[in-house]
Amino acid sequence: MAIDDLIQDATRRMDKSVEAAHAEFTTLRTGRASPALLDRVQIDYYGQQTPLKQLATINAPEPRLITIQPFDPNSVAQIERAIQESDLGLTPSNDGKLIRLPIPQLTEERRKDLVKVVRGLAEEGKVAVRNVRRDVMHHLKELVDKGEVGSDEEHRAEERVQKLTDDHVHKIDELLKRKEAEIMEV
Repeated sequence: MAIDDLIQDATRRMDKSVEAAHAEFTTLRTGRASPALLDRVQIDYYGQQTPLKQLATINAPEPRLITIQPFDPNSVAQIERAIQESDLGLTPSNDGKLIRLPIPQLTEERRKDLVKVVRGLAEEGKVAVRNVRRDVMHHLKELVDKGEVGSDEEHRAEERVQKLTDDHVHKIDELLKRKEAEIMEV
């Protein structure tokens, strides 16, 4: 039956929206060192934009330090420059082979700014989930208009889609709450 396919597709797409929001959250800097902070950093490697994690081993040996060990020692300068030009606000230092990235304590003001950013990312995730709902509702209407589905079935399917939407929005809210607590933790 087409309704079950629609709902399965909606579930899959909403799950992806939640995962995407979570992935975005991990790239935001809290007071703690995490290799995921560098996920968005791209390096100009021989004229090609390449993700940093493909060019180096990234570790967090201490709570306030990230180390970057480039596979090609000649790329140290490019990696350093890319980190400085990124929106992370971090200052790398190197000894020719290893790049050290100390993670400073966040100021109260910076924490509040990060909370605003996280809320924006969460809202984008919720909008994506609601767009999936709107899409499914539109397809349900089409099925009713074609006469393939009765209005009772449509009504039940709409309730299922709404419940699905609420569940996924709730998941994003939970992720948001955790990330806010992590950012505000001193």
